[in-house]
Amino acid sequence: MTEFLNIPLFDDDFYKMTFRFILNISFLTLIIRWLYYGTSKRKDYLFTYYMIGIIVFFLCFTLKKYELDIGMALGLFAIFGIIRYRTDAIAIKEMTYLFVVIGVSVVNSLANQKMSYAEILGANTAVIAALFILEKLWVVKSITTKKIVYEKIDNIKPENHDILKQDLEERTGISIESIEVSDIDFVKDTANIYIKYNTTQ
Repeated sequence: MTEFLNIPLFDDDFYKMTFRFILNISFLTLIIRWLYYGTSKRKDYLFTYYMIGIIVFFLCFTLKKYELDIGMALGLFAIFGIIRYRTDAIAIKEMTYLFVVIGVSVVNSLANQKMSYAEILGANTAVIAALFILEKLWVVKSITTKKIVYEKIDNIKPENHDILKQDLEERTGISIESIEVSDIDFVKDTANIYIKYNTTQ
């Protein structure tokens, strides 16, 4: 075997890695592009999910050669599972999809001779089937909360609730489920309002 600086230039694991990567990216595309984006229509997480899935796959596939014990492997998995971004808090649904992306990539990369390709395909298919049922067949109402700084302070009075709701719906184009008035600044004549709306497609 040809080596350079005591590292082989090529071995048969390259074919295994390539096939596993194609398999992994195919299932990730079904999860991210079809199920997640098809329901949420949010493009901001597509890049994140794809890159985390790809990096976790190659990281786990590479570290598998070092025969990590189960404690180390679970610790590594936990580190990626609790990633939080300083700019924006990740919503529960997005965090769930992040967990799914990491989990699928770990399964596809760490499977060894004790696990057949039928089992790998079965595990991936089961995950996608569960997501499909929950997202497409079981139409569960998904409520999202959004904070708005509102300047028409007269409308926040209880007797003007209908006027407030109509004004917010016209401005945002959102059918609002409920409205909660939080902090009121009488100096600036503004109020922080939390609106809840249904994001189910």
